[in-house]
Amino acid sequence: MERRPDSQGKVRDIYDAGDNLLMVASDRISAFDYILPDEIPFKGEVLNRISAFWFDKFADIVPNHMVSIDVDQFPGEFADFRDYLAGRAMLVKKAEPIKIECIVRGYLTGSGKKTYDADGTVCGIKLPEGLTEASKLPEPLFTPSTKADLGDHDENISYERCVEIVGEDIASQIRDLSLKIYTAAADYAATRGIIIADTKFEFGVIDGKVTLIDECLTPDSSRFWPAAEYEEGTVQSSYDKQYVRNWLLANWDMTGDAPHLPADVIEGTSARYVEAYEMLTGIKFESMKENK
Repeated sequence: MERRPDSQGKVRDIYDAGDNLLMVASDRISAFDYILPDEIPFKGEVLNRISAFWFDKFADIVPNHMVSIDVDQFPGEFADFRDYLAGRAMLVKKAEPIKIECIVRGYLTGSGKKTYDADGTVCGIKLPEGLTEASKLPEPLFTPSTKADLGDHDENISYERCVEIVGEDIASQIRDLSLKIYTAAADYAATRGIIIADTKFEFGVIDGKVTLIDECLTPDSSRFWPAAEYEEGTVQSSYDKQYVRNWLLANWDMTGDAPHLPADVIEGTSARYVEAYEMLTGIKFESMKENK
């Protein structure tokens, strides 16, 4: 796409469209806050269409910013780019972002497992003894973090600090909504053979109402585990970019530029994204691009 984005995230390009924004999910992939040099085929389209699926599914729980993913409903100025945008772009309402990453953890893994092993807590929350890798937590935890600028690292914060940043009213709303959406999503995903180990939500304010924005329950913002292979005490295989994270951890010391991914890691990651879409939606993935 030749027009320059008005703003750009690690994997998304955002274009101003008057009263709305056009959010475009690229095939770029990030891990450990680094943008990797290789793209993952179909990744952007999968992320966009999974988000649209969840926005539709949970519209009765929380309002969201989605207007349409149909290129025919995009403003005329984007008509020349319809083939690139097909499937990977979403027209959304403009929102005032709430500067908090709303993380919900249902299982012990990742950074939470490291702090639990050190002092028995996850983000300062004391947990029972005897938990291990991939243990289901007694109840889902809301563990907010600051939303860092591009290139900086997010920082885990307490709920009390979250209140200091955004106020009690907003903090309680985003906590309660995050837990409610996660629980509903985890219950649904379980019927589709997927465990949602953890996820991240972002909210904004539209017309005075707290509204779900950005992406929703995608392989980039969540850990999806195949329920049929779940075994407590071991690192789980996953449908998300943990596959990429694991390769990086084994092959890179996190200094200098991020390395190129091997072809099998790129292909395997693409296949996992597509499989996540098909498992969650029950629909065979076919790209919406007109010129595949």
